[in-house]
Amino acid sequence: MFNKILIANRGEIAVRVIRACREMGIGTVAVYSEADRAALHVRLADEAYLIGPAPSPQSYLKIDRIIETAKMAGAKAIHPGYGFLSENAEFAGRCEEEGLVFIGPSSHAIRAVGGKTSGRSLASKAGVPVVPGTIRDLTDGEVLQAVRELGLPVVLKASAGGGGKGMRIVSTEAMLGSALRATRSEASSAFGNAAIYVERYLGAARHIEMQIMADRRGNVVYLGERECSLQRRHQKVIEEAPSPFVDADLRRRMGEAAVKLAKAVDYTNAGTMEFLVDPSKNFYFLEMNTRLQVEHPVTEMVTGLDLVKEQIRIAAGEPLSVRQDEIQLRGHAIECRIYAEDPLSNFMPSPGRIRALRTPGGPGLRIESAIYEGCDVPIYYDPMISKLIAWGRDRSEAMERIRRALAEYVVLGVKTNIPFHQQVLSLPQFAAGQIHTEFLESWLAKGLKPENGAFAEIALIAGALYLHTRRRAAPSTIGQGDQVQSAWKLAARHAGLRQR
Repeated sequence: MFNKILIANRGEIAVRVIRACREMGIGTVAVYSEADRAALHVRLADEAYLIGPAPSPQSYLKIDRIIETAKMAGAKAIHPGYGFLSENAEFAGRCEEEGLVFIGPSSHAIRAVGGKTSGRSLASKAGVPVVPGTIRDLTDGEVLQAVRELGLPVVLKASAGGGGKGMRIVSTEAMLGSALRATRSEASSAFGNAAIYVERYLGAARHIEMQIMADRRGNVVYLGERECSLQRRHQKVIEEAPSPFVDADLRRRMGEAAVKLAKAVDYTNAGTMEFLVDPSKNFYFLEMNTRLQVEHPVTEMVTGLDLVKEQIRIAAGEPLSVRQDEIQLRGHAIECRIYAEDPLSNFMPSPGRIRALRTPGGPGLRIESAIYEGCDVPIYYDPMISKLIAWGRDRSEAMERIRRALAEYVVLGVKTNIPFHQQVLSLPQFAAGQIHTEFLESWLAKGLKPENGAFAEIALIAGALYLHTRRRAAPSTIGQGDQVQSAWKLAARHAGLRQR
């Protein structure tokens, strides 16, 4: 087992890996940009090293600097988390060359299936159905020809993409030029790779993914599916496990297809096969994510496995801790991604300082977070600040718990999408499990209602907390003359005036 691991990431995933390492008795090394000097992952790690300025191309995407830091700190392995360099074959290869263990698949496997076009080609050869599209990266001149051959609408996708970034739906040829430029630009910025391919757009399908784990001894298992159909701008927003749509037969067929594809490239460590599933339960391979997923906690909650610890053990040469026949799904789990963004202003990022924070608690709840009261949310990175996960004995109980938890969750100083989640989770279509990849965008087109009870309740709580913090900081600014009034009374008075 490793004595020290460097985490080549930031935010809540870096904190997640640090905690797993600490439970395993493994030392941790954090890296950080100038914008993250006071970040929680920096505070929690055993060691922390500055690797560059705030922009990710100058810090978290600097392969040479990260490897140099790992060797200097004496770390024997690197965990890439997700995003940044987690699916970068060059990075994995450099780790192999430098004698460092990359906690993930081999550089060969990443090239074979991590690249979206190569993965599609391999899946097709393995007999796994794929969504119609190109199986190689395209030049700008080739894109128009591919679009005409496939027929509109299509999706332009970054070959090195993930997390909903580097994707544009094109419904007319007139949109193609601007969509192409935007896709390449976003892909280059997010992944350091501007390569793209084209895929036919299948609307109103379900996005369902299958988690697999594979050790270095040829053992591969699937851990059940995750329902990821609630998306905004191709970014997953709410995920759950198991899917309310998938039955035992479909789960087995998708799981066996995922294992078959993983074995075709001698895949090791954690991986996720993403599928589109139509109403008739026909599934089509989309891509493989050669890393840990943002939504991995829902799988952990229903299987009882710690996927990060499993990753580390596999990377150290140990066998899988479970066999396929030992894996059972118990209960139901739902995850909400909490972003520092303003739902009422087209989800614009809301960077700033966390002035006050109240996190929910109680049975069946889990929070993956890297924020604390007084910390700054920088503008330079993805605005996700935490993940709220609820487990229940069944889907109904999980929904009740996450709704209650969202009502308790208060973040003051930046705007968040918590009220948005409350509205979505109150929809009868969600309760019935009647969702698909276009559902959320269609619902959002009707407009969010700020007078919704969820928004009003949060506004009252936030206003009261804000006045309370102002009173603590400078009482004279709240009172009239020398008399200081209660912040709670002021908040109630303001609420009463609004009601009149």
